[in-house]
Amino acid sequence: MNKKSIADLSEKELKGKRVLVRVDFNVPMDKSKNITDDIRIKEALPTIQFLTEKGAKVILVSHLGRPDGITEELRLNPIAKRLEELLKIKVIKLDDTIGEEVEQAISKMNDGDIVLLENVRFYKEEEANDEQFARKLAGLADIYVNDAFGTAHRAHASTAGVAAFLPAYAGFLIQKELDVMGKALIDPKRPFVAIIGGAKISTKIGVLKNLLKKVDVLIIGGGMLYTFLKAKGMEIGKSLVEDKSIEQAKIFLAQAEASKAKVIFDVDVVVASEISEKASTKVVKLDNIPVDMMGVDTGPESLKIIKEEIKKAGTIVWNGPLGVFEIAKFAKGTNEVAKAIAASKAVSIIGGGDSASAVEKAGVADKITHISTGGGASLEFLEGKELPGIAVLQDK
Repeated sequence: MNKKSIADLSEKELKGKRVLVRVDFNVPMDKSKNITDDIRIKEALPTIQFLTEKGAKVILVSHLGRPDGITEELRLNPIAKRLEELLKIKVIKLDDTIGEEVEQAISKMNDGDIVLLENVRFYKEEEANDEQFARKLAGLADIYVNDAFGTAHRAHASTAGVAAFLPAYAGFLIQKELDVMGKALIDPKRPFVAIIGGAKISTKIGVLKNLLKKVDVLIIGGGMLYTFLKAKGMEIGKSLVEDKSIEQAKIFLAQAEASKAKVIFDVDVVVASEISEKASTKVVKLDNIPVDMMGVDTGPESLKIIKEEIKKAGTIVWNGPLGVFEIAKFAKGTNEVAKAIAASKAVSIIGGGDSASAVEKAGVADKITHISTGGGASLEFLEGKELPGIAVLQDK
């Protein structure tokens, strides 16, 4: 995926230009509107700083939450304040996304100034990718930059629509995602090991099928394991199951059997009487799950097998936890895998979402080659789908 990025633009091409930058400032906040995790804001800083240093007029656009029209508690004022603290330069926060007042404020900008538009999802036209709305948004700028990988799989006005009216480039964050994940899928250092966990087959089946053609080893765990077991006709007790996905699971098992890749399922699991810290647990072999218990974590024998594969790997992609890791009692498998990946010499890529939280919780995030900023987007990327917010960027 060879897309043009802002690194391809000279100072002459940027100085004095109005640059509309789609960022992902959809950050968690507490009830007092304090940002509880600012990683997404920090990830956008290199792109913003590069553009301001080159004398561009930077116009930032982002969503926050799922507003239903104008929603006061989802205004971006706390984000502007935090961004100002991190950049140590003034950020002008506007109270609208498009319109005359916004146009006037932008016309008064000096080179290197930063403006943050209001929550773009206050307009229902954003998610509808309305052409007129996209045209108005694009009318604020001379150049468009997408640096919001977390929303690149959405064909919205600010992620894809504006590119019909402006030359479109990747920011540094999207460039990094494309470079690292793209290389892993096209030309990985081998052995290439993928570990796919999580609760549902329905959201991961496309990823599993695509990776089956690319990896040397595919390790499947987490809640979706039990749908595969049921597809094999095994007893799964009270474990999570997607009955609607059983046929898909059967088809995949046949494909796995015929594939050159080594496909590994757990050989033992931790079962519990209920999903709670107080639950009684025990380790059982896969063919011995009690009818009144449920699988909640990878077992010790399975962990040994997984760690061996991690040790030998040249490239590791991990998406999805291997148990109910939100409960400390059932988090051992996920934590141990996080630590094993961090200790390996492989190129390691964590596909956002829960897996990213797991490596943060395990305290090993700094030892991972790349943690993707987009859960859903990284999944679709691993699935081999074209992401709308990437497809619209100019090719090199």
